[in-house]
Amino acid sequence: MKLFKSFLLITATALLTSAGTVVNIYTLSKSYTVSIHGTSNLHDWDENVVTVTGDGSVDWNGDASFDLNALNIKMDVHSIKSTEGSMMDKNTYKALKADDHPEITFALLTPVKAIPVGSHTIAAKINLSIAGVTKAIDMSVTAVATAHGNIEFEGTKTIKMTDYGVKPPVALLGTMRTGDDITIHFKTVFAVTK
Repeated sequence: MKLFKSFLLITATALLTSAGTVVNIYTLSKSYTVSIHGTSNLHDWDENVVTVTGDGSVDWNGDASFDLNALNIKMDVHSIKSTEGSMMDKNTYKALKADDHPEITFALLTPVKAIPVGSHTIAAKINLSIAGVTKAIDMSVTAVATAHGNIEFEGTKTIKMTDYGVKPPVALLGTMRTGDDITIHFKTVFAVTK
């Protein structure tokens, strides 16, 4: 019994700091959309990422603001589905080196402090990893939160595929050639797990 009480005291101390913060672990819920938009010599195209996972760590402060300490979003490359059909899907997987690098990942590089509840735009520095290449990017992300409740993150970023060593895919026997620029958009809801 004494050991159990000591464990509870240590746990409570870890969760409540002298500043009155409460640490919570968050997990990506099933409520998300991740899309990729691109161009080609024929017309624009879109892809959706079907399988996405994620987690994060948040400190809730005494004034109801929160510190975003960690945020990770992982997208399964083999779950990307194109409006152009299965041939474009296969070319996408090949271009993204999906067999060797099966995930595209966003990982928060530096914590973002004192985010108020409600809807606010935050400046995030993120490590974006595609096809085995990782680059630090700056990104504006909208965070929507209720005190100690779910947190929604939404962001859009345009990148060049060639910056990540990705050769823009082709389709329709080479008659459709995609442009180098793509835009990734995500809207995710993270729910507290503990």
